Amino acid sequence: MLPMPLRHAFRAGLLATALAALSSASLADDLSMIPDDAVAPAVRAKIEAVMPKVVSWRRDLHAHPELGNREFRTSALIAEHLRSLGMEVETNVAVTGVVGVLRGGPGPVVALRADMDGLPVTESVDLPFASKVRTDYNGQEVGVMHACGHDNHMAILMGAAEVLAGMKGELNGTVKFIFQPAEEGVPPGEEGGAELMLKEGVFNAPTPEAVFGLHVFPMPVGTVATRAGGLMASSDSYEITVQGKQTHGAMPWGGVDPIVVASQIVMGLQTIPSRQLDATLTPSIVTVGAIHGGLRSNIIPDSVEMIGTLRTFDADTRVDIHERLTRTAQSIAESAGATADVKINLGYPVTRNDNDLTAQMVPTLARVAGENYFESPRNTGAEDFSYFAEAVPGMFFFLGVAPEDPALVAPNHSPKFYADERALPVGVTAMTALVLDYLEAAR
Repeated sequence: MLPMPLRHAFRAGLLATALAALSSASLADDLSMIPDDAVAPAVRAKIEAVMPKVVSWRRDLHAHPELGNREFRTSALIAEHLRSLGMEVETNVAVTGVVGVLRGGPGPVVALRADMDGLPVTESVDLPFASKVRTDYNGQEVGVMHACGHDNHMAILMGAAEVLAGMKGELNGTVKFIFQPAEEGVPPGEEGGAELMLKEGVFNAPTPEAVFGLHVFPMPVGTVATRAGGLMASSDSYEITVQGKQTHGAMPWGGVDPIVVASQIVMGLQTIPSRQLDATLTPSIVTVGAIHGGLRSNIIPDSVEMIGTLRTFDADTRVDIHERLTRTAQSIAESAGATADVKINLGYPVTRNDNDLTAQMVPTLARVAGENYFESPRNTGAEDFSYFAEAVPGMFFFLGVAPEDPALVAPNHSPKFYADERALPVGVTAMTALVLDYLEAAR
């Protein structure tokens, strides 16, 4: 979901050696990336105290990943932790989701979200806690890995929950901890993820005024980045069936060639972002991912199927692209005596950071990250945090986890994805500080 070129070959032996030299305690005690004034000294001490647990949770979750709507062990571990902190805990939300409510004094409600699912990826990182899990996925036996870093998200939020629960008497409001399943998608025929959590009332009783979330990304370790407005793209797919008329390849005039029509449609679709949309408004992408048609060199087939993806950062532009794609495909087909059946499959909306909330809370992130904070460029990946941010004002940000050795850097979703644990204290501090600053500002 977060594409980035793999820049260097991976040296697994080097990674194993580096990790062997670092104990959980030494990693946990390293708050050196966090400026002294990021949080109050008492809060910093609580964060430092919880970090050995955060590292331990992260490694345990990494070693035991589960796919979307199947996060049974994961959710049980999280629920047990939240209950141990004295929270109101609801389980089985949107199949396997967990929600904890920490009620402080009178004041607003703020929500924090982490996603829980792994991916059908066989891990190739030589870690002492590497995943060995295998399961069935779409009828195939596959490995399972936290190749997108959700193990880090959960451990960070569990750590922030413990810190904030230890300050319950000082909180000027309520905090809702949302552990969401199936961000990467659900098995065929099932519902899940943020959209289903909202349908089942995750934002009811109490309703948050704001929601925050983060995603680890292969930026330099400890960096923090976000931006107002569209941060991550909407992600929709489409299917086009071009219906022509089959004939002999030596006598094309006897039929209607859907392959030629599909080729014209490919070129026509590229004019949507390059010539039809206002390029100053928002970047947009129309990609044709596959074309299938024909069986023999001397037969013009009856039909051709095309599939692809659509990305943009603006909700109105998203609707406009759908309309233009349909009109372009159908008009080109009609001009050749063919027809085009177009189906748009809606995916995740634009992950849009609320302008006012972002302006209010960016100083918090900048204080936590210090010189390692920067304004993020737009990211053409997609996130179903977008549904939460459509329901209430939201802010999503990236946390850098790329190690200093470029040979160890790999993109999210790669079997070689590796997250440097020195970023974990920055994540816990950021999530904790966002809550404290938001509640304090509302007093």
